[in-house]
Amino acid sequence: MDYRRTYRSAAIAFADLVSRIPADRLDGPGLGEWTLRDLLGHTVSSALRQVPQALSQQAPMLAVPTPEAYFAAIHRAPKDLLAAARTASTEDARTTGRALGDDPAGAVSGFVGQATAALAAAGNDDLIATPAGGMRVQDWLPTRTFELVVHATDAATASGQPITFDPDTLAETAALAARMAAAIGEGPTVLRALTGRASLPPAFTVI
Repeated sequence: MDYRRTYRSAAIAFADLVSRIPADRLDGPGLGEWTLRDLLGHTVSSALRQVPQALSQQAPMLAVPTPEAYFAAIHRAPKDLLAAARTASTEDARTTGRALGDDPAGAVSGFVGQATAALAAAGNDDLIATPAGGMRVQDWLPTRTFELVVHATDAATASGQPITFDPDTLAETAALAARMAAAIGEGPTVLRALTGRASLPPAFTVI
């Protein structure tokens, strides 16, 4: 599976969705306490805008060997750090959402172009700095595809607009979610749910 192609495919699907969202829905409900505009801002910030930034920051050594290890490291972070990160994320989502202005579709398309251009210039094994530590580009990018697919789906639900991802992109994202579950010790729980042996616990999440 080509991680570059799946990322581009997810980014294009997100941009297409944003182009179809009615302006009067942007200040309506998005996800949790976020408006739809906030949700779009978070998606842009976490999955598009930071890609050129991260790819330009070299790391001295490999610290995080897989995409699931990246999410597991965040999952296991101290609660006070996670709470501070969530607060900062909400502030950033709102700031970025406002910055999308009256033409969110045009702004998102611009970010997609910048991210994909930066990715085209990066090598698979380039070591880059991430919040969890040094990672190879080929291992970090799937975490951004995951963000795109999950939050674009959230935005589609909130806006009442359909979204479609190609099979490889969905397969990559679902497989990563399963590996994340295994990495945090929830593999058996997810496996039993996927095979119809049991239901997931209430409010269960791998993130």
